[in-house]
Amino acid sequence: MTSTVERDLGSLAGGGRPGDAGRDRHHVARSPYEPIGVVPRHGPPKGTIGTDPAVGWLARMRPLLAARKGVFALSMVAALVAMLAQVAVPRVLMAGIDDALQEGDADLMPFVWALLGLAAVRGAFTYAYRYHLYRIAYDLEFDLRLNMFTKLSQLSFSFFDRVQSGQLISRANSDIRSVQMFLTFAPLMVLQVVSFVFAFGLMLAVHVPLAVVALLPLPFVYLVGVRMRDLMFPISWIVQSRTADVATTVEENVTGARVVKSFAAEAPQIAVLAGNARRLRWAAVRQIDVRAAYAPVMENLPRLGMAFVLLYGGILTIDGQVTIGTIVAFSTYVVLLQAPFRMLGFLMLLSQRAAASAGRIFEILDEVPAIVDRPGAVDLVDPAGAIDFEDVTFGYGDGPPVLDRLELHVAAGETVALVGRTGNGKSTLARLLTRFYDVDGGSVRVDGHDVRDLTLASLRAQVAMVLDEPFLFSASVRDNIAYGRPDASDDQVTAAAVAADADGFIRALPFGYDTEVGERGYTLSGGQRQRIAIARTLLVDPKVLILDDATSAIDVHVEERIHRALHDLLGDRTTIVIAHRLSTIALADRVLLLEGGRIVADGTHAGLMASEPRYAEVLAHVAEAGDGEPDDPRDGHLGANVTGSVVA
Repeated sequence: MTSTVERDLGSLAGGGRPGDAGRDRHHVARSPYEPIGVVPRHGPPKGTIGTDPAVGWLARMRPLLAARKGVFALSMVAALVAMLAQVAVPRVLMAGIDDALQEGDADLMPFVWALLGLAAVRGAFTYAYRYHLYRIAYDLEFDLRLNMFTKLSQLSFSFFDRVQSGQLISRANSDIRSVQMFLTFAPLMVLQVVSFVFAFGLMLAVHVPLAVVALLPLPFVYLVGVRMRDLMFPISWIVQSRTADVATTVEENVTGARVVKSFAAEAPQIAVLAGNARRLRWAAVRQIDVRAAYAPVMENLPRLGMAFVLLYGGILTIDGQVTIGTIVAFSTYVVLLQAPFRMLGFLMLLSQRAAASAGRIFEILDEVPAIVDRPGAVDLVDPAGAIDFEDVTFGYGDGPPVLDRLELHVAAGETVALVGRTGNGKSTLARLLTRFYDVDGGSVRVDGHDVRDLTLASLRAQVAMVLDEPFLFSASVRDNIAYGRPDASDDQVTAAAVAADADGFIRALPFGYDTEVGERGYTLSGGQRQRIAIARTLLVDPKVLILDDATSAIDVHVEERIHRALHDLLGDRTTIVIAHRLSTIALADRVLLLEGGRIVADGTHAGLMASEPRYAEVLAHVAEAGDGEPDDPRDGHLGANVTGSVVA
């Protein structure tokens, strides 16, 4: 057992980039810097959104349909055949009735077979066009979701700093569904219009005045529809926006349930949700009011055409100018003429809601990422790990500078501890090094390369960070550790867990490494989550490792074992430790004191304690606030006797 773990630890510390051991198993070919190299189960979206914001939203959606134009064209042809079969039925019925009345012994079987044949044709082609059309609709929804998620993955931290997650979730779900529903029903509406044209043409061929009488109310339907559309668009935008507000409130209360309960703030939060729900209810009721006022008018105006046909057609029949079969056929055609207008109100509602949703979707898709690869950016491959901050100035948004002309040099392979009061920019240094943000002035360099001249994928493959509040996914412990290397072997996952002193408590879980950790990993203690996060980072074997107070929730004795294991694994790895506890600071080769956005002291822990009052003051302040000892017994000595003989 020990020899196997030691061998796997050695493979983590050197002798190959992440994924080498498991690559043959998955046949994955990837470059040395690619953080995740697996064979995708699904390909990219077939279509993308148009990029010209000056055109209408339907024009921007056109490339999605164009990517499936073959299947879409076949669906439309099948639908056209089905509609022609439907339109032909009244003519066959008219001929059968007239022949039967004129010749009492006429054979009706040819007409019966004709109607059966038309029914069979319509049934078969209706199935074909509906199947393919609905499939296209859901494929469009798939492409929209994939385009949205791709864009969200490309956007910078500054975007997520200012946009609520509930708003993003709403746009990625309900707004996309609104667009998808319209794109599904709009072609059906077009087909109804085609049937209207054919039916009206056949009516004109039989009797022009009677056809005109049947059509008299329809222009008024159009005018009512235009008025309804003008009223519905702004209301639909408000409804979608307030739906997102409700989703945001729910999402924040679910993810922050522990904070809400700890402050007994359930009642105020319910009041907040009730307020948002009332605002949504007002907008939704207003939308229903508009629909209730105009939709019945749009649906019932065409019924006047039926009354006119029966009145005028009855007079013509009495005068012998038209046959009874003609009246029956016209009555059926009037029903066909009404179908598009019965759907018009529903389509108006869908179109305005889809237009509002598309606008909200485009706000995301048109967002320009603040952090992107520069033209000509190069890959950071096999770096030594030297880090330089040269005259760096940075502030978040319009706020005051967090860093002010900061100078810092970390030699390759060196372990440096950053110490300072909260808000002095320690974590900001890590975010600039990984290029989560770009500096306002100066430069951040790795091995002499400005990080802005490096590809993001290669930079973040070589520079990894473990946060004080790690995020775990709702997956197994194994999947969480192997997140950065899905092709890692079980032995490599175990070795990383052993190095992070996590193997002991993991094996004590109900299903060991296959245990699901729950949302955000809250079924585990804070210290356990931190150890899994450390193991996850160790598994990808970065050249530069940043520990942002990564052991704050871990027992000091466990932390000591973790650092002993890290010492074996670090080797020539450059490590930056953002520390608050003496047990962590003492492990660094050099300690830097950060104050006022600058490095104000540099030396060993002992030297700074003896010569720098500000350093001693910061440590005294930390000691007064508590040294971060865990209260959860699960963060203590679980696994203490599991790894000692291995990493000592």
